[in-house]
Amino acid sequence: MSDHVLVINAGSSSLKYSLVDAKTGEAAATGLVEQIGEEQSHHVHHGPAGEFNDDQAVADHEAALEAAVRAFETHGPALADVDIVAVGHRVVHGGDRFAAPALVDDELIAAVTDLVPLAPLHNPANLEGIEVARRLLPDLPHVAVFDTAFHQTLPPHAYTYAVPTSWQEEYGIRRYGFHGTSHSFVSGQAAALLGRELEDVNLIVLHLGNGCSATAVQGGRSVDTSMGLTPLEGLVMGTRSGDLDPAIHGLLARVAGRSAEETDRALNSESGLKGLTGVNDFREVSRRRAAGDERAELAFDVYCYRLKKYIGAYYAVLGRVDAIVFTAGVGQHSAEVRAAALSGLEGLGVRLDPTRNTNNDQIVSTEDSPVAVLVIPTNEEWEIARQALDVVRG
Repeated sequence: MSDHVLVINAGSSSLKYSLVDAKTGEAAATGLVEQIGEEQSHHVHHGPAGEFNDDQAVADHEAALEAAVRAFETHGPALADVDIVAVGHRVVHGGDRFAAPALVDDELIAAVTDLVPLAPLHNPANLEGIEVARRLLPDLPHVAVFDTAFHQTLPPHAYTYAVPTSWQEEYGIRRYGFHGTSHSFVSGQAAALLGRELEDVNLIVLHLGNGCSATAVQGGRSVDTSMGLTPLEGLVMGTRSGDLDPAIHGLLARVAGRSAEETDRALNSESGLKGLTGVNDFREVSRRRAAGDERAELAFDVYCYRLKKYIGAYYAVLGRVDAIVFTAGVGQHSAEVRAAALSGLEGLGVRLDPTRNTNNDQIVSTEDSPVAVLVIPTNEEWEIARQALDVVRG
């Protein structure tokens, strides 16, 4: 019996896809169509015979998915020969309605549409990807997997903001959290690496990519997370500011005449590492820092200091921590970030092994460290495939 799931992640101008064996995580093929709707788009497909590139205009997401289907037929593996059991869709925001993956039907489409005001940059693209896939692949079950679902276990004292209660009741203003698919996958992998049941371990999971988030995971359940109503809150990121005084909006409106939309756009797209250094790629920030760039040095310090504060806060939330887990691009590859963020936490039982850390080993803490420090690659496509398979198989 086939366990293959076609995983689709539709962005505003991109479509990422992967054909994944949900049981093993092995991807038979992956691909990405970028710059959809522009004069020239770029499509790369990685199949059994290698990498294939195509640069021509792709008008919309329907044309992008059609190009993906053609790439499967031309470069393999042919979808008809794989016996796909489901199509799994990444959906960023499920609000407080979706605490688990769900079969796509008209009612789900309507519910995700209602949530667009909470994720105006993401949910419309996710919906377009779902609708296009349902038209082109009508005979397959489609499953929505929500970034926010993993965090629906947050207790009320963790997800409630100290604002008028009518704001939550009328506008849904509360903490939702994101990167949940990654945090869920990495938590399970961490428990397995420790040789323990997930229900028995407490973890601090740090997803550090262009977007960054921290989650306190208690017995497999998210009990606090750094991102909030939107992905803007929390850690310093590639282009997002993370935590800041909310009065900044009002101040800039008064003294600079900036609209809320202008400030919001700047905090999401022009802040974080980019705001401090002019670039959002952490590798470039590291190169500049190594060359003595003072702005890059400050950005690195701000980034790691915010990270350390969240580690300490979530240690207090959990009471006992079995492991601190680093994942995603920066988390997996930056030994200097791990060292700086954990420096001074020896009193909390965190002892980093410099050699293991430099080598990016899976376990980078010392043998006698009471708290393990782990480096685990995330695999959101595999997690989406697993959850989609669980839904269709019951």
